[in-house]
Amino acid sequence: MKSTINELRKNNFKIVSKNKITYLVLLAITCVNSYSQVSSKREVKGNKEYAKYAYIDVIKTYERIYKKGYKSPDILLKIGNAYYFNAESEKANKWYAELYATNPEQEPEFYYRFAQTLKAVKENDKADAMLAKFLEKNTNDSRAKLLSQNSDYLTEIKKNSGRYKIENAGVNSKYSDYGTAFMGTKVVFCSARDTGNFSKRIHTWTGQFFTNLYDSPIAEDGSLGAVGKFGKKINSKFHEDTPAFTKDGKTVYFTRNNYLDGRGFDASKVTLLKIYKATVDKEGQWNNITALPFNSDSYQTAHPALSPDEKTLYFVSDMPGTHGQSDIFRVKLNDDGSFGNTENLGDDINTPGRETFPFISDDNELYFASDGQPGIGGLDIFITRLPKDGSLNFKEVLNVGEEANSIKDDFAFIINFKTKKGFLSSNRDGGQGSDDIYKFVETKPIWCEQILYGVVTDEDTKAVLPNSRVQLFDDNFNKIKETTSDAAGKYEFTEVECGKKYYVRASLEDYTTKEVSVIIKKETGKTELNIELKSEGCKVKIGDDLANCFKINIIYFDLDKWNIRPDAAIDLAKLLDVLEQNPSMKINIRSHTDSRASDKYNDVLSKNRAKSTKDWLVKNGISADRLTFEGLGEKELVNKCADDVECTEAEHQLNRRSEFIIIAL
Repeated sequence: MKSTINELRKNNFKIVSKNKITYLVLLAITCVNSYSQVSSKREVKGNKEYAKYAYIDVIKTYERIYKKGYKSPDILLKIGNAYYFNAESEKANKWYAELYATNPEQEPEFYYRFAQTLKAVKENDKADAMLAKFLEKNTNDSRAKLLSQNSDYLTEIKKNSGRYKIENAGVNSKYSDYGTAFMGTKVVFCSARDTGNFSKRIHTWTGQFFTNLYDSPIAEDGSLGAVGKFGKKINSKFHEDTPAFTKDGKTVYFTRNNYLDGRGFDASKVTLLKIYKATVDKEGQWNNITALPFNSDSYQTAHPALSPDEKTLYFVSDMPGTHGQSDIFRVKLNDDGSFGNTENLGDDINTPGRETFPFISDDNELYFASDGQPGIGGLDIFITRLPKDGSLNFKEVLNVGEEANSIKDDFAFIINFKTKKGFLSSNRDGGQGSDDIYKFVETKPIWCEQILYGVVTDEDTKAVLPNSRVQLFDDNFNKIKETTSDAAGKYEFTEVECGKKYYVRASLEDYTTKEVSVIIKKETGKTELNIELKSEGCKVKIGDDLANCFKINIIYFDLDKWNIRPDAAIDLAKLLDVLEQNPSMKINIRSHTDSRASDKYNDVLSKNRAKSTKDWLVKNGISADRLTFEGLGEKELVNKCADDVECTEAEHQLNRRSEFIIIAL
């Protein structure tokens, strides 16, 4: 077969007939070319418990205190992220830009997000600079590193191998047998075998006869039975091969040299491969043989395959626009019998080499043969999934591995999706002819099937959060899917890719949006990712500590001093804003120390610090009658660290705390 391939290349796929019949073997074209919406905002005022609580919007507080001059990197990042997650890139850019100006050294993800916001404000040069920083700091991320294409393909092939039990199909001759197709309970294939016909025509390059179509019943074990010649009117004195039948068995598409109505050549004495269509008449005979309209006398078409819904025909051609020696194309079959425009499957599938023999399983898997995709040798069989949206965005092309593939040519793969039994053709060593048909059973699927699932809950109360918006992003932050958590707070994404990194973003009104990365397990099954959302506001009642809203553990003072430091002023500004927004609120300021130093010293120090805190708030506009203060020294330790007890610095620090207890609302 390979010598034939070389000759065909030399002759540019065209054969001129003079005194004897010559033709283009049909292997030529390659076998021969071998928010959901977030729930509506609750009416808080309608809640019976509303009078007992004050609702505090933390993010708005951050913005207000920023305007008053109280700034920190944490505040800038939180506000920027809040806008970024809500797709307000231009607003996010303001906060990110200020954060970057404050400190150019940030976590890698910051640079990626900052770059996106820079693009939104048309500062593309700066965006490129941020992406460069992202690449520099995150070289292992798929956004940052274009892997050497298929650099480890042999390992991948090995991983996919050992999934097929392959045997001789039982119908092979010493000639070329290949190209099976399902037709009900039979298989139809092509063969160059000698049928005993007195008018034998022999291929002058191979010494074999022209190929015709034959059929054979499929036994229970997948073996093929007695062989009969198929379709008297379909088989001609030239080549026929690779049929594709509709499920009702009444229509067939097949490959043939351009021979119709007794003519085997065009006016220029050139014969090419073309696709023909035939239908069954009332007597059960194949008739109405017609050439498909996208055939041409200047290029070849061959190896048709039907989609499961029979609305699309896939085929092989070297027509203009072909990426390599032969490509796989598709064309729509319209309800009125007409055909749409031919469409190349694109460079995810087609290479500068040969892509050929497409087959579409009932699960919308595309199998094809290629010597351009990374393989073991010769033509190898590959698989990909057809995108559900009808696009040509093929995500992954996999080599099906050994036993199906060998160092020789392996092609014409077909499979019954339900029984996992099928046939392939190969010229591998140990066969009977130049090409042979092998039956197989698939023992293990090639695809790893994973489901990503989890529950969205409140970080503090652990209550489930129904109607949360949950979005799935790939590792380049392209949104893939979106769903809404159900009444139990549960969400689920099916058909995520095994071993891949994703980002899951959960959001709900009155909660801070949260984004979490996850790496999907490498084996078929489920990956769990639970997400806890933090309320953007704090519901507080009398007796609650406002410090818990803002995670204020201590208002820092210099050693032996009680003046308010600049860093402490940022935290106090948060309290100031809360008091301004809630004019009836009153608080008791409590200052605590650890046990180191005398009781008397700690009492005085803590009282002075609590008073300084009150004075600062009064100075900034809060009425003194809304504030009380206490210095409790070391009287209310939260742990074992009393006098003469050995403790770590971290344990002592738990006792050096500030409290802001609500005494009136």
